[in-house]
Amino acid sequence: MKNKNYTKGRGAQQYVPNKFLQFIHESRDDFLEFCRIEGEEVHRSRTNYLPIFPKTIVNKVTSPDVGMKFSLNPYQGCEHGCIYCYARNTHEFWGYGAGLDFEQQILVKKDAPKLLEEKLKSKRWSAETIVLSGNTDCYQPAEKKFEITRECLKVFLRFKHPVGIITKNALILRDLDIIKELAKNKLIGVNISITSLSEDTRRILEPRTATVNRRLETIRILSQNGIPVNAMLAPIIPGINSHEIMSMAKTVSSNGALSFVIIMVRLNGAIGHIFTDWIRRTMPDKANKVLSLIKACHGGTLNDSRIGIRGRGEGKIAQQIHDLARLAKRTYFKDKNLPKLNKELYAEYKEGQMKLF
Repeated sequence: MKNKNYTKGRGAQQYVPNKFLQFIHESRDDFLEFCRIEGEEVHRSRTNYLPIFPKTIVNKVTSPDVGMKFSLNPYQGCEHGCIYCYARNTHEFWGYGAGLDFEQQILVKKDAPKLLEEKLKSKRWSAETIVLSGNTDCYQPAEKKFEITRECLKVFLRFKHPVGIITKNALILRDLDIIKELAKNKLIGVNISITSLSEDTRRILEPRTATVNRRLETIRILSQNGIPVNAMLAPIIPGINSHEIMSMAKTVSSNGALSFVIIMVRLNGAIGHIFTDWIRRTMPDKANKVLSLIKACHGGTLNDSRIGIRGRGEGKIAQQIHDLARLAKRTYFKDKNLPKLNKELYAEYKEGQMKLF
């Protein structure tokens, strides 16, 4: 049963201080703007879109356990409001808090397509898959307004360069025309995040994301159009969605996904406090149990940053979860594989361009 102080329409339930700033923020629970899709009333606490102008847009990923070498994030902060999001901590580097600021103060990189083109023209650049949304979702609500992701995809297509996408928003289907062209030459792979098959769970974990049915439909439509899809069943939160691993795997497979991965929840930095506050409001009767189960997977703490372990967890509960995942793969993904993306076309394109000079 939810606490009556729970605020619908957002993930975080409070503003939290930025650890890098010296002055003290007042932590308060303002009423927030509510999502129209949920039939919630409009509120005075609006989302702000703030333009920023970075000098570069492609980021080298140095963590060996993340699964990508380069990322590109058109936006910092994310209105989706997923309560567990590891990217919340990065908002502190911009002078904001990891709680409601992360969901309300969205930094917009309008020059991203231009900066990407400059990167791909560089003599020193060799083709490596660049993943859109390594940090925050490139198809969050801001993309409807700014279309930065769409323009970046046009650049990837023009340069015949491999690109990956991670999203939980059905807005990706708007760009099906470009994505299909990229897929013809094996230049794109899409990762769709599915955290639960329950709308009730989805609504409180990820309040401003696409519904479960819309995400499954997105997997199905992409797959029917020859676009390889990996389902990200993440994060797995013991006591909340860990019991759904088999059913989620079966469902995404039947909708066309070629593979899936699981990632254990990890609550580093400010996220531990934000998540704890959230679960005590949304699931007060389960809060202590869930927090204890998470700690059992991370050496007795919510804040596990150990490379190679943080995304897998350890201990008996984590082992049971991974055993379930292995069984799901054997059962529902036998003989299914994601194709490797094509790096050769970019090399040929670049060689042809150099001959013009």
